[in-house]
Amino acid sequence: MSDILYLKIDRNVQAKGSPVHLRDIAGLYCSAKQIENKVRTLRLPTEVIRGPGRYVFSVLDVIAVIQQEYPSLEIENLGETDFIITVEKKQTMPDAVNWGKTVFVCVLAFFGAAFSIMAFNNDIGIKNLFGQLYGMFTGRVSDGFTLLEISYSIGVGLGILVFFHHFAKKQGGADPTPLEVEMRTYEDDVDTTLIESGNRKEGKRQKG
Repeated sequence: MSDILYLKIDRNVQAKGSPVHLRDIAGLYCSAKQIENKVRTLRLPTEVIRGPGRYVFSVLDVIAVIQQEYPSLEIENLGETDFIITVEKKQTMPDAVNWGKTVFVCVLAFFGAAFSIMAFNNDIGIKNLFGQLYGMFTGRVSDGFTLLEISYSIGVGLGILVFFHHFAKKQGGADPTPLEVEMRTYEDDVDTTLIESGNRKEGKRQKG
């Protein structure tokens, strides 16, 4: 009975740059450990990688490399048929600059969210509504700083924290937050677009 090599590659894998070994991008398993260990050391042809960025490859490229070494080896692909190798730019900035950028983004997001909430409240006339409710139940004129405004402000903050699962780790929860789900959806859409664009370019080159 011939040996079978099981191959699993995720849609988007990280690499430090050329050369890229198969162990860096793929999960590999073979009952013949000497074959598995050898395949792990094989290099993927990455002449197209010129620097940081995203590069589209096919599992056929990987299979071709393996079969150059083991022509009769049976290969089972359990992962993606097309995948992206992401080469990240090396961080050369000091930690103080990175912390400064993080603080700037946090401040920008805080004031941006605050402005959006204030614009929404102004749009729907929440101040007038609270004034009417306060006058209806107390018979007095609201000064704009009553229990309604205070409880509403606290409730908005707590609602955001609860909605985005900021206390999930303390509660032992493992569900991703809505923001993490949206970010993952965005990443999947970007990967799909890159792969489709890469396949179209490859098709044009073959026709030419």
